[in-house]
Amino acid sequence: MHRRLIAPGALAAASVLLAIPASAASFTPGAPGIGDPYYPAYGNGGYDVQHYDLRLKYQPATDELEGTATLLAKTTQDLSRFDLDFLLDVSEVRVNGVAAAFSTSGEHELVVTPKSPLPKGTALTVVVRYHGVPSSKQAYGFTSWHRTPDGGIGANEPESAWWWFPSNDHPLDKATYDVSVLVPDGTQAISNGTLQSTSSKLGWTRYNWRENKPQTTYLTTLAVGRFDVTTGTSEGGVPVINAYSKDLGDNDGAARASVERTGEIVDWLSGYFGPYPFSSAGGYVPNTTTGYALETQTRVYYSPRQFANGANTSVVVHELAHQWYGDSVSVKGWKDIWINEGFARYAQWLWSEHEDEGTAQQLADYVYASHPADDAFWTVKPGDPGPENQFDGAVYDRGALAIQALRNAIGDDAFFAVLKGWPQKYAYGNASVADFQRYAEQVSGKPLAALFDTWLFQPSKPATPAARAASVAPSARGAAPAQPKSWKRIAATNDVHGAVR
Repeated sequence: MHRRLIAPGALAAASVLLAIPASAASFTPGAPGIGDPYYPAYGNGGYDVQHYDLRLKYQPATDELEGTATLLAKTTQDLSRFDLDFLLDVSEVRVNGVAAAFSTSGEHELVVTPKSPLPKGTALTVVVRYHGVPSSKQAYGFTSWHRTPDGGIGANEPESAWWWFPSNDHPLDKATYDVSVLVPDGTQAISNGTLQSTSSKLGWTRYNWRENKPQTTYLTTLAVGRFDVTTGTSEGGVPVINAYSKDLGDNDGAARASVERTGEIVDWLSGYFGPYPFSSAGGYVPNTTTGYALETQTRVYYSPRQFANGANTSVVVHELAHQWYGDSVSVKGWKDIWINEGFARYAQWLWSEHEDEGTAQQLADYVYASHPADDAFWTVKPGDPGPENQFDGAVYDRGALAIQALRNAIGDDAFFAVLKGWPQKYAYGNASVADFQRYAEQVSGKPLAALFDTWLFQPSKPATPAARAASVAPSARGAAPAQPKSWKRIAATNDVHGAVR
């Protein structure tokens, strides 16, 4: 018999618990993380957000931000308290109109305790008033807020919201957004979706943006600065809004020559992926020193460095492909990153075919031949790369190689049906690698477990027989494939997310 000793104080506490009605005792705190093994502290449990209303005032000269965030949510358990992911200084929190207690915990947790416990299924209106200097805040030794000579930018993956609005920061909790930003006259505020209105008074201008389709927190962006904004409509009818910092210098021409093709590329991608899933498309190029681009929903973030060697439509293709693969259909967990990056890279391979600069097959053959069996490239498993390798080049290139193997295994008819059908099946939701495998099996009528295991989950180079069976290996003569003409431009985007921090 195992006997556990109970201290007198514990007995007294147990007596108090027994006196609490069962209904009250069932109220428990929401988890401080949503349950993602890659990032255990990211996101939160106990509630689901449906809409964010962000009303902000930003002073570019000092990087001071004031905000009132209103979150419309619903409890998913009997809830005694809950967390928000946030870093700035909070002055007030109200839950359903009543002042709530709040404190901070860990690196980025705002802990909110409502005056009364909240039963499961309760509609929540959470109002958070806050202020601070985003560039002065760090978590885990880094910042996702980027100062520019004329303002600031919130853009990063897998996290950026903490620096400018409180949130449930994980792709599983998608919501719609209204972002209203007050800035000094002569400065613009850029965000996701469509610009609903602007108004000016006493030297300040307010920009009201709306994203009416579900959006994850890391895909929500804010850019404040002096921009040249261009607007238009693609041939297929998609409104396009692009913005360029007025001090891009020598990179200005190449940036515009690339990003101004957004409408053309969106229409072209629609031929493979189905109708464009959002109300607008576009991108912005601020004067930042980062080296990465990011598929922020409807309004892609591009670093000027992406265009340092001239125009690069390949990176535009990559980020716009994410609007279907990553934005409309988002990962269930961060281990499912292959669905985002492998398919965005494969879109670049399809663009290479379109531009007559090398077929997807030639690019697959080149990738396979370029990495010997003892190359660390093959030790990264695109289907579950681990947080340390989440944006490793292998997730992109080996990930696209796996897609070509799938194409060859099931044939073009089934493959392109999968490519177009997947964003429709899971539109505005979340899905995993396992979901994708099941869907590909359903459409193709073929068992694919062995193929997915070989190309996505084994930490080794697929053996030549398996590679030849998937038509992605050199012929028996052993001739090394030539480097496709598009390769250097595609390789130039290899660090597209690699320098996120």
